[in-house]
Amino acid sequence: MSATSASGINFAKYKTLKSFLALYGVMSVLILALLATLYFQYAKTVMLSSQRLAMQLESESYVPKLKQWLENDRNISTFPKDLAYSTALYGYDQKPIVSKLHTAKINFKENIYLSSKYVYLIIPLSPYEMGEYYLIFETRDDGLWQQQTLEITLISGAILFLMLVGVGFFLSRLILRPMNEAIALLDDFIKDTTHELNTPVSAILTNIEALETTEFSPSVQKKIKRIEIASRTISTLYDDLTYLVLNHDLAIENTKLDLTLLLHERLEYFRHRIEQKKISLELNVHEQIYLTIDTTKATRLIDNLLSNAIKYNTIGGEIFITLNEGILCIKDNGIGIPESMIERVFERYTRADKSVGGFGIGLNIVAMIAKDYNLQITIDSEEKKGTKICVGWE
Repeated sequence: MSATSASGINFAKYKTLKSFLALYGVMSVLILALLATLYFQYAKTVMLSSQRLAMQLESESYVPKLKQWLENDRNISTFPKDLAYSTALYGYDQKPIVSKLHTAKINFKENIYLSSKYVYLIIPLSPYEMGEYYLIFETRDDGLWQQQTLEITLISGAILFLMLVGVGFFLSRLILRPMNEAIALLDDFIKDTTHELNTPVSAILTNIEALETTEFSPSVQKKIKRIEIASRTISTLYDDLTYLVLNHDLAIENTKLDLTLLLHERLEYFRHRIEQKKISLELNVHEQIYLTIDTTKATRLIDNLLSNAIKYNTIGGEIFITLNEGILCIKDNGIGIPESMIERVFERYTRADKSVGGFGIGLNIVAMIAKDYNLQITIDSEEKKGTKICVGWE
């Protein structure tokens, strides 16, 4: 499974932002859709009101002609025509007597309505003392109001959308501010911790190196070794914190680095920690494997991979290390990583197993360095069976 480079946003922050944007986006779309629907209905109502007025005015001159026809002639061939509208006469049973309309299906529940691009006005004739008849006026809708409505809706919608985007941006910053402040507080804590660790750790390691030349009883030597292991653990953590805090300020000097030699040096550095957990090593390391990289960054990359393989391994476990042209793989048979956590282990402050100490920054640093040098990281892990991480390059 490929691992991406670390993001500046941790998982909780990303999840919160994603949930907010999803909810805000859905609400914005619903609001815009509702406003567009309401405006469309308003425009339709205005159009029908305008058509109603025009048809009613026309009916004032047409109804007398129709009344005369009903009283005298009633010959379908002489049914009065209207110059402006198509007309129809329906009986009390709402069935057509005479119709010049484009449809015979009239919705008598509506006084005026739009159907199939035609506007229909229904005029009961009983108020005109003409019996239980219905006069129907029909006119074709030119659709200009729909075009104008669409143009206004698009323009207004675009403006409202931009306003909603601006409001959403402001709200997202407001919602994420507590998380940003918490992360900033943690970063400040790391900076202060790093500063305070430097002097005592250096003093401890210097004195331990001096004591190694002195003969002590086995019990005292064992205690000194434990102190050295603890001190080197703190030193590794100090180096990681320093790199994390001062990454952008470090002077980078890319050289053609012998990774084989560096790997053996780092294994020697971790030797006491490996011996303490009774871990056995199986090496498949080719000689003179070179990579153009900054020495400090290469050291941090290897140290964090080795440190995790030791930290999350079991007592009496194994570590398998492969270094060939173009690839470095470190595999352990330790506690492994839950499947749900594999995608997150390269995020800052994320730990797959919180029962083991640490800040959750080791693999984040690995991912940062991989991004700097276009290295490909793959991770394969199974819970309670172990983890294998490979770093590849061309």
